[in-house]
Amino acid sequence: MAATDARGRPGGERGFRAAMLALAALAALAALVRAPSATAGVLPEDRADVLYHSYDGGGVTIQGPSLLVRKQFASKFSASANYYVDKVSSASIDVVTTASPYSEQRTQYSVGVDYLHDRWLMNLGFTTSEENDYSAETFSVGLSQDFFGDLTTLSLGYSLGNDEVGRRGDPDFSDTVQRQQYRLGLSQILTRNLLMGFSFETITDEGFLNNPYRSVRFIDEESPVGYSYEPEVYPRTRTSDAGAVRFRYHLPFRAAIHGEYRSYADTWDIEADTFELGYTQPLDGGWLFETKLRFYSQTAAEFYSDLFPRSNFQNFIARDKELSTFQSRTIRLGVAYDIMRGGWKFVDRGSLNLAYDHIVFEYEDFRDLTSVGAPPGQEPLYEFDANVVQIFMSFWF
Repeated sequence: MAATDARGRPGGERGFRAAMLALAALAALAALVRAPSATAGVLPEDRADVLYHSYDGGGVTIQGPSLLVRKQFASKFSASANYYVDKVSSASIDVVTTASPYSEQRTQYSVGVDYLHDRWLMNLGFTTSEENDYSAETFSVGLSQDFFGDLTTLSLGYSLGNDEVGRRGDPDFSDTVQRQQYRLGLSQILTRNLLMGFSFETITDEGFLNNPYRSVRFIDEESPVGYSYEPEVYPRTRTSDAGAVRFRYHLPFRAAIHGEYRSYADTWDIEADTFELGYTQPLDGGWLFETKLRFYSQTAAEFYSDLFPRSNFQNFIARDKELSTFQSRTIRLGVAYDIMRGGWKFVDRGSLNLAYDHIVFEYEDFRDLTSVGAPPGQEPLYEFDANVVQIFMSFWF
């Protein structure tokens, strides 16, 4: 997973946390590989999922648990609740060069309900999260329906988020962010072995969109190191579009390959491409193995620079490495094992999953300022490796 948020947009260290949520979702998908494909005309299964995740890379460590419980009731409803925690310890390249290391914790709660009517499946959701300098609330609504003998599924969705931004040590600082997301999805069973999916989403952000602690650097001949820092200034609006095409092909020997291409562009002039290719192989005895390769690349925001020629060089200035030109490569290895086969008391079955991701980040115009002796603007380009580990248990009842 690149250093992008769950919507595929750069997001700094908060983006890392959202990325962990996305990885948790991927783990859940891995656990569902052996289950029949979900359709709009079927309520989600009754299940409980317990996840522990760990991210370590670039001086940032993120760890925490997640618990998700889902239960059907009244034959047409399914309710869900999720509790998620990530504890962050950061001494990243930005922190090391412009601030002090810190630790903080974010706690997130989510609830949702699905309603099934004929072939229509409707859902409502609410998510709230809190940390010492940031709070967020998101309402979401979705609708999907099967057509043409359940071979085609169309889905629509909308989310509205309202965030409050603070700054530690500055009680007078307070600002807001409003986010709106519009989603369209279409999946089609083309043959008995091939499933294709298309999705498109548009997101609009308005408010304080930069990090209140981050700075840019500019040439300052009076400084001993040749440069000085000043706060970042971002536009207060942003609109992004992303489209993706996915496929899953089931092979004759019970295996499956899956792939995805995703294209992203926004009004900050960032363009990104993502390619994924994976392979899943069940084995006798309840074992399942999975591997995946992911390539991500993006261009820089139009107002990004590693080193500006002077102070207040332009209206908007940024030096967040997640807004720079960079690429990442990810390899995933995963294994799952069926436990409680045959059930135990009220549990029908369960699975234990372990996944490991190794990610390599390479930046093309963001420089490593921990390297001493080089003239400003000629320091080595920054790069780092990250490791993500997930332990994931699911129980169906």
